[in-house]
Amino acid sequence: MAADTSFSLLTGNDIETRRIRAGGVIFREGEKADELFVIKSGYVRIQVGNRTMADLTADNIFGEMALIGSEPRSATAVAITDVELVPISEKQFLFLITQTPYFALKVMRILAQRLRVTSKSLD
Repeated sequence: MAADTSFSLLTGNDIETRRIRAGGVIFREGEKADELFVIKSGYVRIQVGNRTMADLTADNIFGEMALIGSEPRSATAVAITDVELVPISEKQFLFLITQTPYFALKVMRILAQRLRVTSKSLD
């Protein structure tokens, strides 16, 4: 059975969103982080230098590592297409983690999945 890693519940109709045009930089490697994002629509590329780490679609999250580790951004996020994003502040993230263990589990599943993919790419 595949693990549920969709974050669609955070992208409802009355949620404040941020729109980025295709080619726009959402954040850059090394920047301070104070939010993560849920993709409501469109495609986002995560890259380190010129290397593509992941191409993400709707209902995926990105930018969570910097909030968890309290470190600057470890990668750059670029809109591949026009995207609509739901920003989740660090305060909201901490609330979701502490009040909804299932949300925390979903974030851990995403991190584990991405670590596996990265490990396989090093082989």
